[in-house]
Amino acid sequence: MSESSATLVVNEIYLSLQGESTFAGLPCVFVRLTACNLRCSYCDTAYAFTEGKKMPLADALSKVYELSQPYAATKGDQRLPLVELTGGEPLLQPAALPLMKALCDDGFTVLIETSGAHDISKIDSRVRRIMDLKCPSSGESARNRWKNLPHLKATDEIKFVIGTVEDYDWAKEQIVRQGLAALCPLLFSWVAPLAPHQQDKTLKPVPAGQNAITRKQLVERIVADSLPVRFQLQMHKIIWPPDQRGV
Repeated sequence: MSESSATLVVNEIYLSLQGESTFAGLPCVFVRLTACNLRCSYCDTAYAFTEGKKMPLADALSKVYELSQPYAATKGDQRLPLVELTGGEPLLQPAALPLMKALCDDGFTVLIETSGAHDISKIDSRVRRIMDLKCPSSGESARNRWKNLPHLKATDEIKFVIGTVEDYDWAKEQIVRQGLAALCPLLFSWVAPLAPHQQDKTLKPVPAGQNAITRKQLVERIVADSLPVRFQLQMHKIIWPPDQRGV
């Protein structure tokens, strides 16, 4: 697919701080693409399921360059800002692949947040892949594509979004069963409760019998069990209102 012919459906492109992952706190241009075929119970970006406009790949690149321009004179080993593709699910759109390649070719550090339900093997090897493994409370754990694990590199990251005790136990089991700590950094992200207006009617319900876990309880269990993971909160939800867009 050539850059001149590729088209994306884009929800929003904006400059903010990276709120998650091992890159948390760094300036980042976010390219949020439209559409997702999962309906996780805790999804906080349901507006990206359908909202978006068609945009030529070249225009998306131009917007990223425009937002990153003030950092052009920055010196250092890592070019800033970062660029992250998110969604929705970026891998549903074929043009996401040449977009990431073009950004890597231009020297950006490129991240992608992906649900783990799609093949990651075709992503440019320079891209840092932040891949979910969906826990039971998501309602979508059956969609995990386990065949992705052999494609992960040390520069990638696996994220577990944890909202219940059962999620924690499941994630702990997978770390041991799949030997995940030897693959790449592991993230435990606590589920921030959704505001009533964020609770899209298409989201899966939390399966019956699940027991909610607090941030404090999650951290205490991580420490008590000596898990080799990074606990994270969604930094942007602490700085801005939890439902604010474009941050």
